[in-house]
This record gives sequence, structure tokens and C-alpha cells, in this order.
Amino acid sequence: MKALLPLALIGTLALAGCANTSPYSGDVYRSGQAETAQSVTYGTITSVRPVQIQAGDQNEGVLGGLGGAVLGGLLGNQVGGGSGRTIATAVGAIGGSVAGSKVEDSANRTQAWELEIRRDSGDSVVVVQKADRDWQVGQQVRMIGSGGSLSVAPY
Repeated sequence: MKALLPLALIGTLALAGCANTSPYSGDVYRSGQAETAQSVTYGTITSVRPVQIQAGDQNEGVLGGLGGAVLGGLLGNQVGGGSGRTIATAVGAIGGSVAGSKVEDSANRTQAWELEIRRDSGDSVVVVQKADRDWQVGQQVRMIGSGGSLSVAPY
């Protein structure tokens, strides 16, 4: 059983960073957007820049940090004996917590595009959405949404 514990913790760390990044796509509607009228405007892409979206997580690194601390503490506990073992366990737990949080943070990033679009009305907007299709400067697009929620689709 003791040998399986590290494997279980590694699995927990791996799952800790599995944020749902689908909502950042222009092809995915949230439940609140279904069956609601939305405005459509048209425009032309004037600039495309690769960016990253840092997915928010309600746990904000807790799973990665906690899992890493437990795993690091277990590994540190295998070193030395007496007070040296206690120190190694504490150092392992702290190091594991930091590493686990970093792994979770990295796993929660999504590749995206920052699209600058000149609307047919003359004003410009910038929309960031998941990089799930290729966009080109000069491409005509539809902008769908209202208020602060706007997605871009090919036209």
C-alpha cells in the first residue's frame, strides 16, 4: 500500500491542472448564452498576435500545492534518519508544494489569439479567444455577443 501512495499522488497532481479551457473557444457557447438574442457585427482582422489565457481555477493551486507537499514530504522522509529525516521531510514538503503549484499553473494555460478587428462601423475592438483555428490579417469575420462577452467566427 505504501508503494502505491506516490503513484496516487502523482495522478492527483496530474489531474489538478486539468482546467476546462473549452469556454475560451469561439465555437463554444456557455449555458447562459443559449436561447438568448445576441448582436452580430462584421469586421476585418487588422492584427493577430499569439497570447496565452491563464485559466482561472476555483482551487487556485490548492490541489497542486497540497499534492506536491504530500509527495515531497514522502520523498523527503526516505532520506536520513532522526532529526535529519525530519528536516528532509519538511524541505521535501515545502519544495513539493512549490513544484506542484507551478505544475498546476502551467497546466492551466491555454494558447490563444489576440485579434484586433476593425468593425465595418469604423471602430476597433480586441478579442482574445482560444487558438483553435487559424486567423489571417485581412480576413472578414462576424462578432457575436453583447456587452463584455464577444466571440469571433469566420464570415
